[in-house]
Amino acid sequence: MEKLITKELVKKYNFKFNKNLGQNFLIDNNVLDNIIEGSEVSKDDFVIEIGPGVGTLTRELLNKAKKVCAVELDSELIPILQNELKEFDNFQLIHKDALKIDFNEIIGDEKHIKVIANLPYYVTTPIIAKILNEGYNFDSLTIMIQKEVAERIDSEPDCKEYGALSVLVQYYCDTKIIMNVPPSAFIPQPKVNSIVIRLDKLDKPRVEVKDKQLFFKIVRQSFNMRRKTLRNAIKSLKVMDLETMEKAFNDAGIDPRRRGETLSLQEFANLTDSIYKFI
Repeated sequence: MEKLITKELVKKYNFKFNKNLGQNFLIDNNVLDNIIEGSEVSKDDFVIEIGPGVGTLTRELLNKAKKVCAVELDSELIPILQNELKEFDNFQLIHKDALKIDFNEIIGDEKHIKVIANLPYYVTTPIIAKILNEGYNFDSLTIMIQKEVAERIDSEPDCKEYGALSVLVQYYCDTKIIMNVPPSAFIPQPKVNSIVIRLDKLDKPRVEVKDKQLFFKIVRQSFNMRRKTLRNAIKSLKVMDLETMEKAFNDAGIDPRRRGETLSLQEFANLTDSIYKFI
C-alpha cells in the first residue's frame, strides 16, 4: 500500500482535532526523517511510541524496528491506527493514558528499548519525569518538546533556564538536540517553536548520592525558592536546626548565601551528602 501522509489521513477519516488534548500532528516529512535518523532506531530495537497520532511516524518506525508498541489516549484515533497499520505483525497498540501506565508491563523481557514521543506540550515534562523517576530500562528517549523546555533541559548552571528539570534529566541522561522545528511543520500550527531532543540514559547516574530522595528534595526546594539563598531554601525543609545546617554547608564547601541556580550537579550531590551526614 502506498504511504499516506498526515494531511491525507486526517482528511480520509474526517478526523477532528481535540483541543482539550492539545493535538498537533507532524506534516513535515523532513522532520519525520530527522526523528527517525536522530533516534537511531534499528532492527534490534523495541520502540515505545507515545502519542502516535494517525500513525505516519509509526509506519516508518515499524519498517525500522523489531517491534513498535504505540500508546494512544484518544479513542477516536484507535480505529484509524488499527486500520492503517493492520499489515504489520510487529505492531502493538495500547489505548491508555501514558501517565498511568507501568511501562515495565509493556517492556517485559525486551532489550534495547527506545522511547519516541510527540506529545501535547502540557504533558511532556510529566512524561519525562515519570520515565526517569520510575527507573525504566530504556536506551534513549527522543521527544518533540517546546523550544523553551528543551533549552531548560540542556542548560548549564547560573542561567535563567537552569532548573529542577535540568538537574533531573542531566542526573540520568546525556542530551542531544536533533533539530529545531517551526510551527509550520504541524497541523494545526502551535503558537510556539519546537525542538526534537534525544535523552540517552547513562549506565549510572551522573553523580553519586547517599540518598536520592533527599537529593531531589533539595534540588526542587532550591528552585521552588530560586530567589532565596540556599540557607533559606533548605531551612524551609525543616530537616535540621540552623546551627547543624551551617555545619552541613561548611562540610560541603558551599556558601549558604548562594542560590540554587548556581550549583552544579556535583555541588548539589555534595550538599545532599553533607546534610545526610548530619541528620
